[in-house]
Amino acid sequence: MSLTINALTRGDQGKGVSRRLRRNHKIPAIVYGTDKAPSNITLDIFEITHLLENEESYTSVLDLMVDKKKEAVIIKDLQRHPAKNIVTHVDFLRINLKQAIVTSIPLHFNNEEDNEAIRLGAVLNQFVTSVEVSCLPTDLPHAIDVDISNLAMGEHISLTGLNIPKGVVITALTHGDIEAYDQSVVAVQEPKKMAEIEEEASVVAEDTDDENTENSDTDKDKLDS
Repeated sequence: MSLTINALTRGDQGKGVSRRLRRNHKIPAIVYGTDKAPSNITLDIFEITHLLENEESYTSVLDLMVDKKKEAVIIKDLQRHPAKNIVTHVDFLRINLKQAIVTSIPLHFNNEEDNEAIRLGAVLNQFVTSVEVSCLPTDLPHAIDVDISNLAMGEHISLTGLNIPKGVVITALTHGDIEAYDQSVVAVQEPKKMAEIEEEASVVAEDTDDENTENSDTDKDKLDS
């Protein structure tokens, strides 16, 4: 099922114009890429908000209808109001369906409730929540599933251990030295004891006090000189 978002060409620019648009339930956006000139456009706030309620919108090829002309795009960047979490600006990237694109895909960690070690008190540490991939737009996955049901205490899954769909490549593993870039994604580990946590906190506090004392002595020396 294709996802469609409608837009209108926007001529005026500037903060004043953007504020005026938002008062009328519109938001500014831009579309660029494929060697075409960037185009400033306007979106309906209710339509884009509804579209973004579908998680797949972030990793799907969208049909952007600009003045009734269709372009294939992906969402490249979003800006939101810091307090209201309302979308305030969208960047769309035009794509060529026959050329590979590079984008980030979320990781979905599944079957935690079936992991025996976690049921017995182990901790699941997620080091990576998304990975950058390269693929044709038609091969773009909405997410990469990571099954952790059989992960034992002390075991981990690295980038090379992910089940990647056919036609999709993790960009970090294309630099030649795979071992150097094959980072851990998720691990099942023994929970830290309270004494260890308190000891680490104490070390951090001591380091901070030493740094503050050193800075204070430096400032005093400057005043004395």
